Amino acid sequence: MGVVDEKEAVRPKGLGIRHVQTVLLFLGMLFAFTMRVNMSMAIVDMTDERKEFYFPWSHSVQAVILSSFFWGYVVLQVPAGELARRFGGKVLFTIAVFVNSILSLMLPLGAAWGGWRLVCTCRVLQGLTQAFIYPSTHHLVSQWMPLQEKGILTTIVYAGGQLGIALQLLASGFLATSWGWQAIFYANGTLGTIWVIFYLIFGADSPETSRFIKEEEVLYIQTSLGRVGEQKRYPTPWKKILTSLPFWSVIVAHCGQNWGFFTLMTEMPTYMAKVLNVDLKNNGVLSSLPYLSMYLLSFVMGFMTDVIIKNNWISVSNTRKLFNSIGLWGPAIALIGLSYAPEGNMVFAVVMLTLAVGINAGQYTGYMLVHIDLAPNFSACLMGITNFLANIISIIAPLVCGFIVHDETEPAEWRKVFFVASGVYFFTNLFFILFSTSVRQPWNEPKETDIEMKAPEMKEPEKSRLEAKWSSH
Repeated sequence: MGVVDEKEAVRPKGLGIRHVQTVLLFLGMLFAFTMRVNMSMAIVDMTDERKEFYFPWSHSVQAVILSSFFWGYVVLQVPAGELARRFGGKVLFTIAVFVNSILSLMLPLGAAWGGWRLVCTCRVLQGLTQAFIYPSTHHLVSQWMPLQEKGILTTIVYAGGQLGIALQLLASGFLATSWGWQAIFYANGTLGTIWVIFYLIFGADSPETSRFIKEEEVLYIQTSLGRVGEQKRYPTPWKKILTSLPFWSVIVAHCGQNWGFFTLMTEMPTYMAKVLNVDLKNNGVLSSLPYLSMYLLSFVMGFMTDVIIKNNWISVSNTRKLFNSIGLWGPAIALIGLSYAPEGNMVFAVVMLTLAVGINAGQYTGYMLVHIDLAPNFSACLMGITNFLANIISIIAPLVCGFIVHDETEPAEWRKVFFVASGVYFFTNLFFILFSTSVRQPWNEPKETDIEMKAPEMKEPEKSRLEAKWSSH
């Protein structure tokens, strides 16, 4: 369990098993998000009175169905983080996608038999199991992604969610028109089940447990992450986590991100229909543009992050702050522009909406990676905590919007909503800039740990020295 020499840190040529894991997690995230948002598209066709068979659900009942996923999703966030740390991310990620797939296959029959109550039950169960997705993914990323490739590989994984939303918006209309709304759930469930089979065969919790990886790649990942040798499991230092100011900066940034993102996602169709006279709900292409732009820009920002870190242009901490600022302050500016969109100007509104969502991709290489930077041993727990609090915010934000807007056709009232969201984006990111860091925290490992087990990220100068060595090969 000694320090690995410089030669052992050379990046293996070509693609490796870490890239296989990246693709598998990307697809898993994609299918998870298609099953997260499929109901919002399917319910339009399910309640269409022009159909021979439809569900006469009121608007309030539809709102309950659409929100029921998040009832379950919020509940298990913190326990999911702890479970992922203890049992690994693979088993929990697999359970989440498998259960969601089975429930998607069962949901059409459940709707016919049990009405909206059974549909809500299925959605709550889907939300409960999807609570494992982000903590499990964060744990797997912390085990598999080398420092020099973390930006682009992590971005690929998490961008799967945005592509999943976009593809679901594009495909749902075609599926429902051709084979009925049931086809949406059958397609999602079938694809998710196929993914589970492949992941059970080729997926792994870490390089050390993979059946297919070569020793050269294991050494490269271990050395890059500063964890050469047998890995230990430490008890979760809850007190130190909850009293860590850098971690609270991540919580604040995550909450600000969710406030703005869910304000856009839930309120934009109503705003465009009532104020701009544009109904994006009936146009899957326009609805998917913001998420496609976010998907594409996430790769650009992930690549830029890796280039900056590899060349040691600025510190890892400042790199995270830079891209988080792009991801939160960019949408803040775009929201102000959107609030002054000329009435009926669809092009301007869509451009501002696309910018607001697309530039938000910066958060993937911002606060999202700081969970791992601070304490890779507990990254799943950290993600569980921040995701729990941030998703409470995602429920509150639309309620605040409803409190502010009394007349949905009045632009001045919507302007208040956008300025509030813009202000939340601005001040939460400012807090993140002032108090965040990517320096690995002492509580990541017990103090008595042998000095040779210490990660190279404990100090920024040491991290920069190692990165410079690796980039020279």
